[in-house]
Amino acid sequence: MNIKFVGHILSYLLCIEAILLTPSLAIAVYDGDGTSTAFIGSISLCAIAGAAMYRLTKDYQSQRYYAQEGMITVALAWIVLSVFGALPFWISGQVPSYIDAFFETVSGFTTTGASVLPSVEDLSRSLLFWRSFTHWLGGMGILVFMMAIVPLGRDAGYSLHILRAESPGPSVSKLTPRMGGTARMLYLMYFILSILCLVFYLLGGMPLFEAVCHTFGTAGTGGFGVLNDSFMSYSPYLQWVTTIFMALFGVNFTVYFFLILKEYATALLDEELHLYFGIMIVTSLLITFDIRPMYDTFSESFRHAAFQVSTVMTTTGYATTDFDLWPEFSKMLLILVMIVGACAGSTGGGLKIARVLLLLKTLRRNVLKSIRPRSVQAVLINKRPMDEEVIENTNAYLSAYCITILACVILVSIEGYPFETNVTAVLACFNNIGPGLQMVGPTCNFGFFDPFSKLVLSMAMLLGRLEIFPILAIFSKRAWNRAL
Repeated sequence: MNIKFVGHILSYLLCIEAILLTPSLAIAVYDGDGTSTAFIGSISLCAIAGAAMYRLTKDYQSQRYYAQEGMITVALAWIVLSVFGALPFWISGQVPSYIDAFFETVSGFTTTGASVLPSVEDLSRSLLFWRSFTHWLGGMGILVFMMAIVPLGRDAGYSLHILRAESPGPSVSKLTPRMGGTARMLYLMYFILSILCLVFYLLGGMPLFEAVCHTFGTAGTGGFGVLNDSFMSYSPYLQWVTTIFMALFGVNFTVYFFLILKEYATALLDEELHLYFGIMIVTSLLITFDIRPMYDTFSESFRHAAFQVSTVMTTTGYATTDFDLWPEFSKMLLILVMIVGACAGSTGGGLKIARVLLLLKTLRRNVLKSIRPRSVQAVLINKRPMDEEVIENTNAYLSAYCITILACVILVSIEGYPFETNVTAVLACFNNIGPGLQMVGPTCNFGFFDPFSKLVLSMAMLLGRLEIFPILAIFSKRAWNRAL
């Protein structure tokens, strides 16, 4: 294990986090809201810890960096940044419990949007900004952001291992020959879409501060807002803007890359894209007809249905209505798309459309082989045969997904809350969605859980965002073995 290089990367990340806290400090100073000291203290602690770690690891060797280091680096990075990122909430006293502050920060970085706060309006604007900004940073990936701005070493091998460990989906490929270029291209597309979203919010009359915070939440598919009722009090125009942009950020960014290259056929004929929008449209229509008696017009029913399907499927977590009051059929459909999630290579969470597509095609292949045992059946995605290793990894991830969720549900159930609350709380956290049903519905929060359950749910958020294996690698003795 190349511990020094792992530590060196973490030192850069802590220093970057100190810099990223400064806009919130500027807002605190401008507003005079009393949180300036909290941000100054947090920035100082990040900078001191980063500088100390840099000094201890400056004689690193980037050439001795492999997959195990990549997984350990990603897992430790997200945990360390959450530990330090929680400090402003805790030091300011606006979130008195450090565990609550840690839960809120993990929820932000993992773009989950689950909150322990009974009233977000009570937070200062500086903390609301930092809370939403963590969504934007975590949406595309914290280490991807670092690779886009900081070159580390001549050997690019470490970049690929980090990108594979942090990026969601069954497989990861480079968009450009250099990994740094790939990271910059991803963030360029991410930034452009974010600016477009912000412009449309402003055109709808949303105040600048609210528009910026909601852009962070929509782009990162996170769901933190500045109002307790989420999007319920905003106009239909703003709700439709959010519906559309949530769906756009749930698309695999490789599709946008092909559009930039004018390879329109490759982008628009993508099977994952077709299944993604197919599920979204069909589910929205089914729910629209199911909830039609609850609303005045068909258009209002469709608006709420489309918004809730988009927010749940892209794992954003905003809400325009209390969908916990909807009929059971609609709620079951929402749970289904909650599990399915968005596309691989997007800012959304969940199982991922690419895996669902691969599992369905693998199932079809196995059925055909059972009928004709001697036949050779390849699994084709976009007319290209999939590597058997990718199929095996997908099956392994599905097994780990089910086992991890079951274990988290059992641990959370110790408190004795209702089954629907426990299951949907874990699903909402693991799939990085935010709201669940019943006691964790869209008008509720996670504050009633005890500290142990909050830590379990925080771990579920990290496991879901990093897709299990990087977090599990921390507990593997073999991964820490120094013999390479």
